[in-house]
Order: sequence, then C-alpha cells, then structure tokens
Amino acid sequence: MKEAINSAGDKNSTLVRRVNKLLESRLENDKDTLEALKELSTFFTDNSLNARRNLRSKIERRNLTINEDFLSAFREVKTTLDCIHQDVMAMNTSVQRMTNQLQSTKTQTLQLIDQTTKLQSVSKKLSMQQEVANAFIKSFQLTPAELSILHGASREAPITDEFFVVVDRVQEIHSSCRILMQSGYQTLALDIMQRMTLLQEAALERLYRWTQNQCRHIENENIAPLLIKSMTKLQDRPVLFKYILDEYCTVRRSVLVSSFIDALTLGDGFGGTPNPIEMHAHDPKRYVGDMLAWLHQAIPIEKENILTMIKGCDKAGINDQVKQALGNITEGLCHPLKSRIEHILAVEAPATVLYSMTTLIRFYQAIISQVVPDSVLDTTLGDLLDLSEKSFVTRLQRETRIALGDRAEPPGTDLIPAPSVSRLLSLLNEILSVASIAEDREKDMLQIVSCVIDPLLQEINETASRLPTVDMAVYLLNCIHQIQSTLALYEYMDQRLERLQAQSDAQIDTLTSEQASSLVANLNLGPIYTILQGREQGPLSSIPGMDPLSVKEFTNKLETFLVMPDILLLPQISLLQSNTHRAITQKRSFEVIGAIYKQLYNACHDPKNLYQNADSLFSRTPEDLLHVLISQ
Repeated sequence: MKEAINSAGDKNSTLVRRVNKLLESRLENDKDTLEALKELSTFFTDNSLNARRNLRSKIERRNLTINEDFLSAFREVKTTLDCIHQDVMAMNTSVQRMTNQLQSTKTQTLQLIDQTTKLQSVSKKLSMQQEVANAFIKSFQLTPAELSILHGASREAPITDEFFVVVDRVQEIHSSCRILMQSGYQTLALDIMQRMTLLQEAALERLYRWTQNQCRHIENENIAPLLIKSMTKLQDRPVLFKYILDEYCTVRRSVLVSSFIDALTLGDGFGGTPNPIEMHAHDPKRYVGDMLAWLHQAIPIEKENILTMIKGCDKAGINDQVKQALGNITEGLCHPLKSRIEHILAVEAPATVLYSMTTLIRFYQAIISQVVPDSVLDTTLGDLLDLSEKSFVTRLQRETRIALGDRAEPPGTDLIPAPSVSRLLSLLNEILSVASIAEDREKDMLQIVSCVIDPLLQEINETASRLPTVDMAVYLLNCIHQIQSTLALYEYMDQRLERLQAQSDAQIDTLTSEQASSLVANLNLGPIYTILQGREQGPLSSIPGMDPLSVKEFTNKLETFLVMPDILLLPQISLLQSNTHRAITQKRSFEVIGAIYKQLYNACHDPKNLYQNADSLFSRTPEDLLHVLISQ
C-alpha cells in the first residue's frame, strides 16, 4: 500500500514536472512545437471535446496515412532500387567476368611477354651465333668462287693474280688454326688444317705444273711477274723449287748455247755486232777476246734473270741453288769455247800473241768466276788458262832458243852485244809491255824475265868466256847494261837488277884491276910499289929505284899523264856503252895510282928515309893529284 502510495506519488510528481515544464517553456522559442501545432491546425479544426478525445487516434491515423504514403513512395523507390540493384549486380557480374577475363588475359599476356622475351633472347643469341658462324666461315673457309679459282676450270688453266690471293688466303687460314687450337677447339682446328693442307698441296701442284710449262716456253729475257710470285710460293717446297730451277736451266742452257753458236757463225752478237766472231779466227787475240767478251756480256744477263725470277724468295736459303743453276746454264758453253781456244793454242803463234791470249783468259776468268764461282765454266776457263800459260812459256822458251841460235855469236871488235841479245831484249820488251798492264803481272813478269834472261845470260857468259879478260869484262858490261836498261823500265825487277848489278860490279872490278895494272906499268910504278910494299931496312933514298932521281922521273911522267890521261887508258874502256861504267872504271883505277902516289909522297917526306928537299921531288900533293885525276 505504501508502495502504491509511493508509486502514485511518483507519477503525480512526474506529471507535475511535465506540467511545470510546459508552463515554464516558451512556445515562441520552440520551433518544433510551433511546427507541430501548425501542422495540427491543418486538420484539427473543431476544438470540441469529442474532437479532443479523438485527436490522438486522428493523429495516429494521420501518422499511419503518412507512413502508408511514405511506404508506398518508398516501395516505388525500393522497386526502383531493386531494379538498380539488379542492374548493378548484372553490371557487377559483367565487371567480374570482365575482370576475370582481364586477369586471365593479363596472365596469358605475361606468359606471352615472357615467352616473347625468351624468344627474343634466343633469336638474338641465334643471330649472334649466325654472325659468329658467318664470320667463322668467312675466316676459316673458302668461298665457292675462291675454290673455283684455286682448282681452275682445267689442268691447263692459266694462273692469275687472283690465284695467288687465294693461296695466301689458304695459308692464312692454316696459320689461324693455331689460334683456334689454343682456344680449345682442337678437333675443329685439326679438321680445318687438314682441309687447308689438302687445298694447299693441290694448289702448289697446279702452280708447279704451270710454272714448269712457263719455263719450258720462256723465249725472251723478261721474267713475268706471275712467274716471280710462283717461285716465291714454291720455295716452301724445296723439291718442286729445285725441279723448276732445273727445268729453267735446261731451257736457258739450250738457248744460250744456240745464241753463242749464232754469234760465232751468224754474227748475232751483243751490241749489234753484225759480223760472225769466226770471221776473225785468223787473228787469235781478237778471236779469243770476242768469244770471251760475248760470255762476259751474256752470263750476267742470265744471272740477272735468275735473280729476278727469285727476287721474292728468301735468298739465304737458296744462294747455293742459284750458283748451281747458273753453273748449269753456262755449262753448255764449255765445249764450243774450249774446242776453239784449244785449236788456237795448238796452232803456231808468236809468244806475244799467246801471252795476249793468256792475259785475256785470265782477265775474263777472274770476272766470270765472280759471277759463276765453282762452276764447270770456271773450271774450264781455269784449264784453258793453265794450257795457255804453258803454251806461252813453251813458245817463249822456243823463241829464245831460236833467237840465240845453235852456236853463240862472237862479238865484233866494238864489243857491243850480239844481235841475238838485241833480238831477245826486243822480244822481252814487247812482252813485258803487255804484261805490265795485266792482272797478277808480278808473277808473269818474273816468269817471263826468267825464261828470257837466264838463257840469255848463260849465252853471254859462254861467249865472253872465249874472249881476253879485258874484252870479256867490257863485253859483259855492255850486255848487262843493255839488259838493265830494258828491265829498269818495269816494276818488280829489283831483285833481278840487283843480281845484274852484282855481276856488273864484278866485271868493273876486273876492268879496274886491268886498267890500274896498265897504268902502273906505263908509269913505271911497279918497282916503286914493290919497294914500298917490301919495307926493306934502311932509308928508301939509298935503295936503287927509289933514289931522288928515279922519283923525280916518275913524277915527270905522271905530270905528262895528267895532261893527256887518255893516252894510257886501255882502248877497250872507250868501247863501254855506259858512261857510268867508263867513269867508275877510270875513277877506281886513278884512285889506285893516287893511293900509290900518296904512299910514295909520305915515304919521301918521312925524315928517316933521308930525302933532301922532298918537296922539290913532287909538284902536287896527293890530294891535288887525286882531285886532278878524278876531274878528268
């Protein structure tokens, strides 16, 4: 009850608060209440009790109407929204489907892009590999055109410059394979090297046949550039290279021999010589000189041709082959040359001609031996030189014997050299004049002098041995003087001239002795000289023959001799052809007289010899006398 009372009290309290609240509220400030009342005024028009009683229901009905209207309107909205929702859902489904398709397409596109990238990478790699393969093929393989050039259309196809380019290309590929082997491609490199080796061998075989054919038909002296290139390539094959040189030598030897025979018989020589060389066979010197001159002109041309043909080769490895080849080419000239020169040497010819031939052979042999050393031609010329020298020496000895004659010619009363001496010296002078301008002339000149002078001196000595002493000395001096005069014109004669001078001095001593003996006898100096040499005891003035009267008689004769000294000279002295010999003989013989005079002069002036007034016995001092005698 109490609770009910408390509850009723609470309700009243609540109502009171509401009423108070309403009373306290100001409607003009409550916009919501004003709006509600304004809305209520629109449909609550009758303010009656019934109307107030039904207001709530009426408000509820109106609220219901409003809600129904709202519901109807919202239903349309909902219907519209449902349609929109359906459309959105349909769109969502389409979008989802498109999204899925796009996602699927994107996935497929990524795969395609990835595959395309991979394919592009593979394509790039393949392109690079193709470029490498093309570069490899270009570097290590020959093109069909190159193979066609290398093999040729036929075995007789000509060689061109392109052929050598391809051969160089093959060699280059072969050399490049070494680099390929070092890179780890041994098998591939070996296969390519084997292929290139086969191609190279085939090319060189073809080149060898072509070069051999060119050598067989080479007619002029101009070496084709292709032949030079060919020899350069074939140098790597020594056997083929040697065969080519042998073939060339065979052809050129035949051509050279033919040209030499033509020059001998037809006159097709070098320098436009129209006449055949054999037209001058009657003139041995010119005949031999023309033949050797032809060789001298022809052989260097052959050497130049060979050097031109191999100028692209390595000279260090083929010098001996070149020398041998040139020797083979010139070997054919040996027989025709040797037979003709031997025939000339076999014919009787003067020694001067034979020596001229000898100098010609020696001269050309020295030149040709430099061009073709150690060759058959060099040996042949050496043999011909030996034969020519022997023939010359034999002929010179024979002419010397003929000039001297079987019996020695006695000299005339003038004691001049016999005619044979003059003839031999004339021959010697003629030969030495040629020898003095020749090569190696010292040996020749000494040999020539020995061949002529030795038998000549023997003949002179034999002739002189049958003459009196003075005549012999004068004759030998005249002969030796003439020989010395001839030899003095030439070099290398010093030793020979010294020996001749020694012989001259010996004869001058003999002649001086004879002349001095004659003067001593004519001037009565013999007894005086004997007494002076005897050295007898006692003064000289007391010895017979040394008394003052005898001494004065001698000095008077000496004065007479000084006035006309030629009176007491040997007549043979005037026959000396050399003024020097005459002067030396007189001087030495006068010196003998002067020495005896000086000895006598000193003895007479010696107090122990007891000469009174010795100065009156002599009109001259020994020095004055010697001066007068020598000045004669």
